[in-house]
Amino acid sequence: MKLYQIVLKDIIRRKRRVLYAALGVLIGTMTVVGVLTIAFAGENRIYGQLEKYGANLTIIPAINNIDTKIGNLSLGKLSVGENLIPQSVVSRVQEIADGEIRAALKAVDDGGGNIATVAPRLYMNETVRGIPIIIAGIDPQPEIAVKNWWVVKEGKYLAVENEALVGGTTAELLKLKPGDEFTLGETKVMVSGILEETGSSEDYQVMVSLATLQKAFNKEGLISTIDVRALCNACPVDIIARAINQSIPGVKAVAVKQIANTEMGLVHKVNRLMLSLAGITLVIGIFGVINTMMTSVHERTRDIGIMRAVGASRRQIITVFMYEALVIGVIGGILGYLGGTLLAYAIGPVIFEDVAVSYLPEFIPVSLGLAIAVAAIATVYPAIRATRIKIAEAFRAL
Repeated sequence: MKLYQIVLKDIIRRKRRVLYAALGVLIGTMTVVGVLTIAFAGENRIYGQLEKYGANLTIIPAINNIDTKIGNLSLGKLSVGENLIPQSVVSRVQEIADGEIRAALKAVDDGGGNIATVAPRLYMNETVRGIPIIIAGIDPQPEIAVKNWWVVKEGKYLAVENEALVGGTTAELLKLKPGDEFTLGETKVMVSGILEETGSSEDYQVMVSLATLQKAFNKEGLISTIDVRALCNACPVDIIARAINQSIPGVKAVAVKQIANTEMGLVHKVNRLMLSLAGITLVIGIFGVINTMMTSVHERTRDIGIMRAVGASRRQIITVFMYEALVIGVIGGILGYLGGTLLAYAIGPVIFEDVAVSYLPEFIPVSLGLAIAVAAIATVYPAIRATRIKIAEAFRAL
């Protein structure tokens, strides 16, 4: 009879004890797979929203805050710098963004148009129907390309000057509907459409064309911010931001991914904590397997003695236990992957709101490898103990 046949026979005879050992491996592996699956889904959710929604890059005026003091007495902070950007900067930003993207993608400028979408904005405060409201002047076509989740629930999108697109919350507050009119300064504006609520600042704003707002408040040639959306995964957003900061004075370019990295830092800390707990579970699983295998050694003292009596070497006895560890690891790994995936489906939406958890086949080798390693490590000591059983002791157990 070959060694693997002996192992299979013992597993069938002691299947309950093998399942107990596999359970210890399963719980640890399930926890690790669950944590990894949830972490993967959470990171994809954050970066997916950044890719889908809004700009990759925001350009704002470069304003410095200086502490003013008389001796040791602080007089507060003084903001130094312009709070508006010349509109002429927009073309330069477009040039830098497209140039860096072409360099990164090794593409040739064939005159086929712009690669990045550049959307300037101007913000002004105005009182509409007795209520202070933020008015945003936008360039309609680039803006809708950057904010492609906007949905006009009533009326239509901005088409010409002196039209207004009203955020959902603002429309309810001001009781505005398509066709209503109000004034900005001395300019009469008609509501063209109402946006569905997005959960962002646009819900509380009124959007008009950039030219309309500039004329109404005598701000021709000036803007407040510039949003840049580079529509490719490989676009070098950080490099574009650095080039803009170095080439254009008076502005500050901030990559949105830098903001995301702060959020991702918190996510990674949570993941490390959960993985630490999973590691503790694995250690407990190892001791569970050791205990089960030691019991198995005691129960099989007679069998081991007979094997030694008919010429089995220490190596062959260790191999028998390692085969058993392999079976325990495979069972624990497969069930651990399935259990971890179900665990992720159950608690993933609790940790990350509206996260889309999906099973990840690439974690199957991770689960199997981890489970087999845990089972093998836990089996080493019992296997060595088994090789030290003397034939005389085994026959006294008959």
